[in-house]
Amino acid sequence: MNAECLTFQPLYMERVWGGRKLQTHFERQLPSVNPIGESWELVDRDDAQSIVTAVEFRGVSLHELWVSQRTDIFGDGYDYPRFPILVKILDASDVLSVQVHPPAHRTIELLDEPKTEFWYFVATDEGAGIYVGLKKGTRKNDFESALASGTVADLLHRIPSQEDDFIFIPSGRLHAIDAGNLLFEIQQNSDTTYRVFDWNRLGLDGKPRALHVEQSLRCIDFDDHEPSLGRCEDETLVACNSFRVDRLSLEHAIPANSMPKFAIFQVVSGQVSFGSRIFGRGDLFLVPAYNHTNLLKPQNGPAKLLRTTL
Repeated sequence: MNAECLTFQPLYMERVWGGRKLQTHFERQLPSVNPIGESWELVDRDDAQSIVTAVEFRGVSLHELWVSQRTDIFGDGYDYPRFPILVKILDASDVLSVQVHPPAHRTIELLDEPKTEFWYFVATDEGAGIYVGLKKGTRKNDFESALASGTVADLLHRIPSQEDDFIFIPSGRLHAIDAGNLLFEIQQNSDTTYRVFDWNRLGLDGKPRALHVEQSLRCIDFDDHEPSLGRCEDETLVACNSFRVDRLSLEHAIPANSMPKFAIFQVVSGQVSFGSRIFGRGDLFLVPAYNHTNLLKPQNGPAKLLRTTL
């Protein structure tokens, strides 16, 4: 094995609520003049595959690596049929739909997948915020009445968001990202989302987007009232059954991982080197298990990055 680390070709997704911050903030060349809402940075799904961009495994898909090189690249003890983490960057230049993801014990359709996710806010506009959970005292019957009268927004808990804030979104938590947020999203490998309200707007095709009201009502946690954003006080931001995310404020060289397991890194700010390669703001790279003791080094001053592991 000669690859120091692995990088992948982003998959850009047009979204009605997207914008151009992937270009202006991260200096990326976008493939379309239409609003780009998501960059799928690391994904292993039937309908979407990350492809290695450089060096030894150039042109190989993430799924091929997972199947044929699992122990060497990712480490021992993983029996998932696909790589279990999906990593995105979201540019919410307009508000997203109000939505919920099904918990494992409440999946509605045969092919539904539970989905827990984590948001880290890279940049925010003045007045930016998110809708998460419900206002205190709101119950299911209140929510159903608000759906009928078009007043759902009155029951949603909105909180301001700022750079370096973060929040855990467990399955069942009602949520919507408001306009003005650029964020890293780390989630279970799932693409099941139920929209319960879409602010009465039209999609890119000029038609209202589909809603999933019945499914949503069966999945929403109606006891989830007024959760709060996290503030970075220590290295570990979240540790759950699906993933662990640490934030590293890098001022000197450190090993990539304390265990012989893979680690995914996303650069929040500054520059960092790993082996002969240098990465800047917004870049993602995966350090293989066989290189876990090799050093991450800040370049030209401190760097800040997220490390995601299982």
